[in-house]
Amino acid sequence: MDTDALTPELLRKLREPKAYPAVSLTMPTHRREPDNEQDSVRLRNLMAEAGRRLDADEAVGRQARGGIKAQLEQAVAGVDLRRSLDGLAIFAGTDDHQLWTLPRSVPERVVLSDSYLTRNLVSAKAQARPYWVLVVAADRATLWSGSETSVRQYTGGGFPKTRPQEPPNPQREERQGDVASTFTDETTRQFMRDVDTAIAAVLAAEPRPLFLVGLAPALALLEEASTAARPLSPAGRVVKGGLTDGPAPELLKELRPALEEHRRAEAARVERRLDAAIGRHAFAAGLDEVWQSVRQGRAGLVVVEENYHRTVRVDGEHLRPVDESAAVSDPAVREDIVDELVEAALDGGAEVAFVPDDALTSHDRVAAELRY
Repeated sequence: MDTDALTPELLRKLREPKAYPAVSLTMPTHRREPDNEQDSVRLRNLMAEAGRRLDADEAVGRQARGGIKAQLEQAVAGVDLRRSLDGLAIFAGTDDHQLWTLPRSVPERVVLSDSYLTRNLVSAKAQARPYWVLVVAADRATLWSGSETSVRQYTGGGFPKTRPQEPPNPQREERQGDVASTFTDETTRQFMRDVDTAIAAVLAAEPRPLFLVGLAPALALLEEASTAARPLSPAGRVVKGGLTDGPAPELLKELRPALEEHRRAEAARVERRLDAAIGRHAFAAGLDEVWQSVRQGRAGLVVVEENYHRTVRVDGEHLRPVDESAAVSDPAVREDIVDELVEAALDGGAEVAFVPDDALTSHDRVAAELRY
C-alpha cells in the first residue's frame, strides 16, 4: 500500500494495542538504478536482524515467534523493489502483515512493541499533500484521491454517483441538444444535492483541499445545491467536461495549474502566519523549541522543510543533536524525530505544512505558530 490508503480509520487500527510483539521494519529505498541495487541486500539484513531480535526476546513464545517470522516472509515476498519509492515499512503480527511504500526516506530500524510504528507513514502522507477531486457532469459524479504525483478514483462514500434514469419524455426529446435545459431539470438538481451531501460526508471523515472539475453549468449547479450551513469551499476549479472517468493522467494534467496556484497561495498564507506569530511573540523556532511546544499542546501550526531529517538524543524535556552514527539501539536516540514531531503535532490538532528546503534557514529548518 502507499500512503494514499492511510485513512483515519486505518490509522486508528494500526495504533491499537496488540499482543506483544507487533514488529515494525523500516528502511530507506531508492527509485532508480544503480542505487536501488543495494535495497535487496539491506532488506535481507533487516529481516535477519528482526529474526535475531525475536529469538533473543524471552517474552516472545515459540508459537508467536514462528507466526511473526512467517508473516514477515510473506510481506517480503510481496516487495517489488523495482517500483520502490523513498522508504519501505513492514508491519507484522502473528496472523497479519502490511507492506507500505513511502514517498519519504525513513531510517533503517526494527522495532518490537505493543503497537505498530506509524509516525513515518503519517509524516509521509502529510508531506504528500493529499487532496480530493470531485468531477461532475449532469448525470455522473466521480471522486478522485490525489497526491503530489498521481490521482486515483475513490470508490467509497457512495461514489461514483449516477443520476437516476428518467422515463422517456417526448417533449424533452424534442428539445434534445438544449444543454441549458439539462441543468434546469429538477432531477438534475436533486442529483447535485445528493452529490453535495456525499462529498460533505467524505470531507467530514477526511478533511482535504477539494478541487472541482466539470463544465461551468455543472459546477454552478453543484455550488447552488450546497447548503448555507455547509457551503462548498473548493481550493480550485477546472472548467472542463468529459473527465468524469478520467483517465487519471489526463485529469492530473488538467489539474496541474489549479494545484500549483493552490500551493503558491498556501505557501504565502503560511509565511504570513509565521510573520504574524513573530510580531505577537507567539513563535517557536528550531527543533528543540518546536518539539517542546508540540508536547505542551501549544503549537497551532508547524512548518517543516521538506527534506529535513535529524538524529537526536531525547534528554529529559530537550532534544540533543547527535551524529547519525550514534547507536540506534539506545532507546533515547531517535533517527526519525522529525517524523515523530509531525505525527505528534497532527495528533494534537495542529496544522502541519511543508515548505521547500532552505525556506526556513533563519529558523533552523522548523518553526511553529503558537496558540498561546
